[in-house]
Amino acid sequence: MTFAAPLEAKSIRFRARSFVAFTLTPEAPLDVWLEGLDHWIGNSPGYFAGRPVVLDLNTLKPDVAAIESLVDVLGHRGIRVYAIELDGHAALAPNLPPVLVGAKEATTDGLLPRKAREDVSGEGKAEGRAPEAGPDKVADGKAGASKAGDSEPQVEASGTLMIKAPIRSGQAIVHPHGDVIVLGSVASGSEIIAAGSIHVYGTLRGRASAGALGNRGARIFCRKNEAELLAVDGWYVTAEEMEGVSRGKPVQAFLDGDALRVSTLS
Repeated sequence: MTFAAPLEAKSIRFRARSFVAFTLTPEAPLDVWLEGLDHWIGNSPGYFAGRPVVLDLNTLKPDVAAIESLVDVLGHRGIRVYAIELDGHAALAPNLPPVLVGAKEATTDGLLPRKAREDVSGEGKAEGRAPEAGPDKVADGKAGASKAGDSEPQVEASGTLMIKAPIRSGQAIVHPHGDVIVLGSVASGSEIIAAGSIHVYGTLRGRASAGALGNRGARIFCRKNEAELLAVDGWYVTAEEMEGVSRGKPVQAFLDGDALRVSTLS
């Protein structure tokens, strides 16, 4: 007589994780807001490709039918909405993204030293404001490698991410813990997003977004400006707007009030 050994019940493991997500906050009139969004996409094609996007509707407060239409309109622009923020709604229609409950916006408090959060001022060229799109959730753990070689990213004790190798086209560096320093060049089609400032000691040809978690004192520095887009705390300037003014020169970009300024470095 034989007996079958009892099967061991395998436990299901649930792990909590947080990721960098981008928020879009539509405002009325919606057609004007969409025009601004189209301008942003035109200047940075593929910016939202593969990115998790949260749709914050607490300002617009549309009904369910309007939400369905808006999600569809954004989908045709290559923007995939992963979740919706809308106070007072626990759930929407089954065909719509889920409603976020209890989400908290990330800030630079606790991520950056106090000195890095202090506001700074300067002179240069004023530019426009980007649509409300910025990191909403902070990824767990520090960016970069724990044991780094000469060509690998290194995170200093201060929270600064040091990258000694050039950043190639298609690469995206997201560092929500401080400044990013690149000792090489940044290729066209690449991107750097930092909670603090961005320093590029070569040619900056890609996109750079500093102060991404609300640090208005962040700056962007580069030895040669050939950038596709520069942004600080959501305020941005495009390559076309910098043509003939600061292209091909060493520059710094910073916020002056509610305008982004790009000034040359002597």
